Parts: sequence; structure tokens; C-alpha cells
Amino acid sequence: MTRNTWTILFAAWTLAGISTFGALFVGEVMGQMPCVLCWYQRIAMFPLALILGVAAFRNDASIWRYALPVALAGLAVAGYHSLMYAGVLTAPIEPCRAGPSCSGDGMVVLGVPLPFMATASFAAISTLLAILAKNPK
Repeated sequence: MTRNTWTILFAAWTLAGISTFGALFVGEVMGQMPCVLCWYQRIAMFPLALILGVAAFRNDASIWRYALPVALAGLAVAGYHSLMYAGVLTAPIEPCRAGPSCSGDGMVVLGVPLPFMATASFAAISTLLAILAKNPK
């Protein structure tokens, strides 16, 4: 395994870890309850933090086979959520109606809405894993 492969794994794990801790901070420290779509994104991100960490520790370049589908599923949900948040999709953020709303000021960190941050994280992790899949050496 080359240093480049380990760097890619470490970068993907770091992104997943920061995203996981960020989601936990917003929910547990800031007291902002996630909406249904945010929960689905957490379902994808939290395991990525674990399996990418193990892959980096074990130098397992083949992890892309397992992690990439999870990251792409999270990207699909986060992208859909971001499009609804931005008003590109005409449907209201339906999952946020019954419970917490993602349109409030509490769902913005450093001026960036949480759905946009999640989309960027999943996109970056997916890109890193795709690079690893193309060049696993």
C-alpha cells in the first residue's frame, strides 16, 4: 500500500469523523433536533466514521467497495435535502413539518445551512473513495 492510499483513507475518515462529531454537537450540545432527512444522513455518515477509521488503521484499500455505496446513498439524501432547502425543488421540506424544521436559524453553522454541509461532506468522501477505487495501489 502506498502512502497516497493511506492519505486518501485518512482524509475520508477525517471528513466522516468531523461530520459525525459536528452532527452530535449540533444535536446534543446546541439542542437542535434533526429532521427525518437529517436522520437518514446520520444513518449513512456515522458508520462511515467507523469503517473508514478501521480501514485507515488496517491499510485496507478495498474498503471503497463497502463505503462508497453508503457515501453515495448519503449524498443522494443530502443532495435532495439541499435542493429542498434551497427552494430548487418545489415541494416543501415535508419531513421537517411534523418535527424539527431545517429552515430555522438553528440549522445554520458559520453561515452555512447544515444540509449544504452534509452534501459537501458526502461528495468529498465519495470523491476520495472513487479515487481509491480507480487507483487502489
